[in-house]
Amino acid sequence: MSEIASPVAKRSVVIGGHKTSVSLEEEFWTAIKEIAALRRQTIADLVSFIDANRRLGASGRGNLSSALRLFVLAHFRAAGAGERSAA
Repeated sequence: MSEIASPVAKRSVVIGGHKTSVSLEEEFWTAIKEIAALRRQTIADLVSFIDANRRLGASGRGNLSSALRLFVLAHFRAAGAGERSAA
């Protein structure tokens, strides 16, 4: 598998009525948009959901950008596990 460098870009999102920014690679941002569409949510609603769960986590630490990446990873891992068990 070849390595593809993807620059990190800042994106503005609104969480709880407050504008904030996250730094994500294009592939992760695209995945967030795809997951939001699958869940019939806006990107802002999905990001707010991820942020709320991050804050409720055991440590309550970690930045939002990392939480978004981990959410995308967990989503696609779960999807992959479902495909393997259906085979």
